[in-house]
Amino acid sequence: MDRTTRPLVIIAAFAGSLVVGLVLMLWALGGLRHVATPSAIGGPFQLTDQAGQTVTEKNMQGHPTLIFFGFTHCPDVCPTTLFEISEVLKAMGKDADRVNAYYISVDPERDTAAAMKEYLSSFDPRLKGLTGDPDQIAKVLSEYRVYARKVPLKDGDYTMDHTALIYLMDRDGRFVSPFNLNRKPEEAAADLQHYL
Repeated sequence: MDRTTRPLVIIAAFAGSLVVGLVLMLWALGGLRHVATPSAIGGPFQLTDQAGQTVTEKNMQGHPTLIFFGFTHCPDVCPTTLFEISEVLKAMGKDADRVNAYYISVDPERDTAAAMKEYLSSFDPRLKGLTGDPDQIAKVLSEYRVYARKVPLKDGDYTMDHTALIYLMDRDGRFVSPFNLNRKPEEAAADLQHYL
């Protein structure tokens, strides 16, 4: 490589990385809603809600769906996110009855249906907490490309490190984009209304 082409290669590589970074940032913020995702997100699952009812991917048909993965022993991110989702549902009024909002456990060891019921009693009643056995949870985590890992604590207990995106799925159960909660509940509700 001679002295004249080397700077051009470096500039081209830098420009290419900027484009890739911009595309990923726009996609993450929901600006590129119709761009194909790198790999399919979502798929068949069978879990149990806090009332002991079976919920599958078929329950998503005909309704936009918000999905958030977390666990009942989560100290801050999960309750904050569930509160924000509750505020969006409240801002939607009666239209919120036409939206699915699922909180899927990444901690099946502790998150029984009863634990989910107690935990979700502080949030919007339309939020469904979904859990299952370790194999069922591992399957849904894989399908939604969710990172989740048990982190031991000094006292012998543990916490969970996990993906904290809110997944927006359309009326056909297809992934649209991460759902942005960093705005007023009324703005997020108006966005969600487009998918009804």
